Amino acid sequence: MTTKNFVHRPRLVIAGTASDVGKTTVTLGIMAAFTQMGLSVQGFKVGPDYIDPGYHTVVTGRTSRNLDTWMMTASQMREVFLRNSESADLSIIEGVMGLYDGKEPTSNEGTTAEIAIVLDAPVVLVLDVSSMARSAAAIVLGFMHMEPKLRLAGVIVNKVGSVGHYHLVKAAIEQVCAIPVLGYLLRDDALHLEDRHLGLIPAFERPSMMAQIDTLVHRMNESVTYDALLTLAKQAPAMAISPDNYRKVETKDWICTIAVAKDVAFHFYYEENLEWLTHFGAKLVFFSPLANEPVPKEADGIYLGGGFPEVFASKLSANERTKQSLRETIENKIPTYAECGGYMYLFDAIVDQEGQAHPMVGVLHGKVTMQKQLAALGYREVMAREDSMLMNKGEIARGHEFHYSRVTLDNVIAWPFAYEAKGWRGEQQEGYAKDHLIASYIHLHFSSNPTIAARFVASCVHAKRTRMGI
Repeated sequence: MTTKNFVHRPRLVIAGTASDVGKTTVTLGIMAAFTQMGLSVQGFKVGPDYIDPGYHTVVTGRTSRNLDTWMMTASQMREVFLRNSESADLSIIEGVMGLYDGKEPTSNEGTTAEIAIVLDAPVVLVLDVSSMARSAAAIVLGFMHMEPKLRLAGVIVNKVGSVGHYHLVKAAIEQVCAIPVLGYLLRDDALHLEDRHLGLIPAFERPSMMAQIDTLVHRMNESVTYDALLTLAKQAPAMAISPDNYRKVETKDWICTIAVAKDVAFHFYYEENLEWLTHFGAKLVFFSPLANEPVPKEADGIYLGGGFPEVFASKLSANERTKQSLRETIENKIPTYAECGGYMYLFDAIVDQEGQAHPMVGVLHGKVTMQKQLAALGYREVMAREDSMLMNKGEIARGHEFHYSRVTLDNVIAWPFAYEAKGWRGEQQEGYAKDHLIASYIHLHFSSNPTIAARFVASCVHAKRTRMGI
């Protein structure tokens, strides 16, 4: 019988009443302020988002992690939190959308609320109070009573018109709801974080971002009660933990090498996916298609993640060294797995919104066309159509999809689709799976089916032995 211990993990969830109320801005300000105070701050992001964790990582100096209760089980999610918060003084968990928005409208599945309940974490609600006063209290009251298991511990109000406006809202909320209003942000365009079609412009593309963060911290230092926030975090209940809660994520006995594309064009990876690969014995090496780097010679497999190849299409198209290296490596039957941006990069061309075609790697025959309208967004459950290097026929995995492009295939009749993908719009055939190459728009989370990572590593080991004549 495993003995459980209890550990103290100071933690807060920063949630919003809806999308675009300023929770990312508030979260980054709080993270940066506590980091500047000398605390070690661990960031987490609810849901499948890649961009916000990138900001967390830059601000805190610690790799931010995704917490999700649809792509992972609740116990897996809890393990990710416990393991990565272990050496931190404080954990800040940024929510997704509104506090109660998730997979479906009739349950808390996949919501920030569910994460907060599983982790027994106090919630600070961010509310846009522009054009309201006492009505703000009614909104907060509704969020308090929606879920009795949730501990709504405080409020930060955003886009107040003046200090006087703040005091009106604060008085109303504290009178009606009996929870503290812990600070505010005035309406200020200087604090707006730049965005584009998939959300915020990634932190990796904004080397001057910290100057804006410093401005944000300066503003919040004048209006947010950090002592109260830290007290709330420290009051979070102790969490039960046992030695088998933690899985091994590193080994020195590497049995294969997987090359991972990593630069500002390709950087959408779940850290857990990379850790599952190392867990099963893969040494990860990184290369940059944007810097025209070839696939490392020691690679026994390739992982092409998502990102923004469309933003850098002209440069990627001109980088013949990388394209030729990828073509040759894939033709030499090196196992290759590509997601979303990586999938797009493998086609013959990416056509931008101006109609210009940019030749790409060309191992998948067809073209990817960018459009102004969102093409796909949401969680996906996939079932393998045939046996492959990642999944057996009929096997299930979970992930998500988010893109503004569409694929036109040269020969749709002969196309070996990888999955039957199920989402809120129903089922459809998705991706490509043949021999040693699997590619799709869908970002799979390996925790939903860890045998994916095990099989990928096994395929890479087989390719290595074949190449060495063993």
